[in-house]
Amino acid sequence: MPEVPPPAPTGDELLKVLSALGNPHRMRIVAALLKNRTYVSALAREIGMGRPLLHMHLQRLEAAGLVTGTLEAAEDGKIMKYYDVTPFVCELTPHTIARAAATLTDAGADTTDRGTGRSDRSAKEGAK
Repeated sequence: MPEVPPPAPTGDELLKVLSALGNPHRMRIVAALLKNRTYVSALAREIGMGRPLLHMHLQRLEAAGLVTGTLEAAEDGKIMKYYDVTPFVCELTPHTIARAAATLTDAGADTTDRGTGRSDRSAKEGAK
């Protein structure tokens, strides 16, 4: 039986994914998690990032559906949150963008990147 392609993303979904992946730290996090699932402290050591900043990036990736966090009990009884990459495919073509653009809502208009604190609008204004 042929594999059914995933449904085309809505405009808001596509913006969320592109925004999440539009940060070099988050791209490194996805690459590290692709090698093996791990917990926050180990991941922070591996990529050389503080845990609070890593948590913020992981939340952004999780909100975009690119990583998944699960709580698990360690041998010592301590509860730890493990992260893993969620399998995803993002086909980016002019047609994909046009279909997604037709479904944009006002909620997708604010694409502030909390990693930089700049929105698309402020970046454009700064370029003038």
